[in-house]
Amino acid sequence: MAPREQVASDFEEKVVSINRCATVTKGGRNFCFSAVVVVGDRNGQVGFGFAKAPEVPNAVEKAVKDARRSLIRVPLLGSTIPHETWGRFGSSKVFVKPAAPGTGVIAGSALRAVLEAAGVKDILAKCYGRTNPVNVVKAAMDALKSLRNRDDIARVRGVTIE
Repeated sequence: MAPREQVASDFEEKVVSINRCATVTKGGRNFCFSAVVVVGDRNGQVGFGFAKAPEVPNAVEKAVKDARRSLIRVPLLGSTIPHETWGRFGSSKVFVKPAAPGTGVIAGSALRAVLEAAGVKDILAKCYGRTNPVNVVKAAMDALKSLRNRDDIARVRGVTIE
């Protein structure tokens, strides 16, 4: 089987966390690595991936493939988001709120990675509850999925925007 060519992409990859896992067997401990990766085009598309492998580079590569399969579109309003919202996964809760231009991304590390990959430049964000990076990333994705812009809301309500 011939190796596939690497295609140049405009997606940016960020490794959020790498963790060593151990499986205890009768022969001792078997170690593997898990990786959480966020990919985005900084223009409204973002996805995350989680994967395990015996070596770190393999885990990151698998997580990137997983992330590219789970891309979502985020409605942006200039350099921020249209409205404030909450996201939740497990006992991790995330609150995101639009900010004025020039504010920057004010968020924790895992949450910051998701927001920057999505292309949000001005936002206020806060994590509540558990701050496990995997759960925070999933909660952030939940919050971004729940965002809607003016046109979507008008179409659902059946009204026209003047």
